[in-house]
Amino acid sequence: MQWVKIIHILCVMGWMTSIFAVPRALIYWKREYDRLGDFGPLGDLTIRLYRFSAGLGVIALATGIWLGWSLGFPDWVWLKLALVAALAAHYAWTGKLVMAARKGVFRESDLFLRIFNEVSVFGAIAILWVVVVKPF
Repeated sequence: MQWVKIIHILCVMGWMTSIFAVPRALIYWKREYDRLGDFGPLGDLTIRLYRFSAGLGVIALATGIWLGWSLGFPDWVWLKLALVAALAAHYAWTGKLVMAARKGVFRESDLFLRIFNEVSVFGAIAILWVVVVKPF
């Protein structure tokens, strides 16, 4: 069971890095696109980071469910899973932004993307609080 915890922690860390980095990368990609008028290397990097981390997110979710099952799914695990689902929805929305940007469509402002980026921080803090405090 220890190896499942290790894999879970490593994949969560990788996924969280992308959750924070991709919206920020979109800001710089938008600026690069405005400057070049074309798809540049930052766009390629952002797409690759998103795709790679999506796989880490799937592994993190699977191992998290496995660990929750091994604990008998106490109430705090259900709360954690609900918060993870919200963060996954945020990540899916990020994916829509990345796919639009891939077509050269940047509808969101820098300010929106900055705020969008910070929302995920609050989600991560809430998940950490639930795991550490185990309120139920």
